[in-house]
Amino acid sequence: MPAPLHLTSPANAQFKVLRRLAAGCARGQAWLEGEHLCQAALEAGWQPDVAVFAASYWEGQEALAQQLAARSARVLVLADVLMQRVSTLPSPAPLACVLALPERAAIDAHAPSLVLDRVQDAGNVGSILRSAAAFGFTQVLALAGSAQLWSPKVLRAGMGAHFSLRLHEGLMPDDVAQLAVPLLAASVHQGQWLHRARLPWPCAWVIGNEGQGISAPVAARAARHVRIVQPGGQESLNAAAAAAICLHASAATQAINTPD
Repeated sequence: MPAPLHLTSPANAQFKVLRRLAAGCARGQAWLEGEHLCQAALEAGWQPDVAVFAASYWEGQEALAQQLAARSARVLVLADVLMQRVSTLPSPAPLACVLALPERAAIDAHAPSLVLDRVQDAGNVGSILRSAAAFGFTQVLALAGSAQLWSPKVLRAGMGAHFSLRLHEGLMPDDVAQLAVPLLAASVHQGQWLHRARLPWPCAWVIGNEGQGISAPVAARAARHVRIVQPGGQESLNAAAAAAICLHASAATQAINTPD
């Protein structure tokens, strides 16, 4: 375990770096705050660059603190008041960690996938990632204009789903052509009703921008457009709700067609 470095002054340069990370102002690194996210990263085999603890939590010899510190390259112990100033949560967490993000990997052409076409709300994106992981989708392609997948807000909403997924972001519409699985577009006004559709597996679902929907270049690549019945008469569903319904429908189809 690396020897912990204790920070007590807000003027410390490393403290200022942590504040920028927590605000989502860094590239190539992610800020994970709270026990759940840190534990999820460790269970997925990640090695944090930095483990960060409030002094009172560190001194309490919490088991997770020892585990996180042992797996990290550096350990910072902040005075409690400094940890509160770093946190972006209404109730500051007593621990966090900094991860180095992996370099961009090749898109898996045959993986069950989700395409985010400029989905901008961080809460929606995090919730969609949770649904993707829960329903057996293993890859996410986020097109340019979508919320940053590793931003603190998306991480919190994702609740650890990031560590079950292959994540690609900053892509262009033409990158979708690398997928060899059928592309299904969740649509508001056109296509077959979802509850009547025979869904292929594996496949890739496209979820469009909250206001504008799926862009024309991406929609043109779709093998099929599918819409969700809405007897209540609302104009459209929240993007995260629509994604959950579509992804669950694919998971249910797979389960029905899989022998016991």
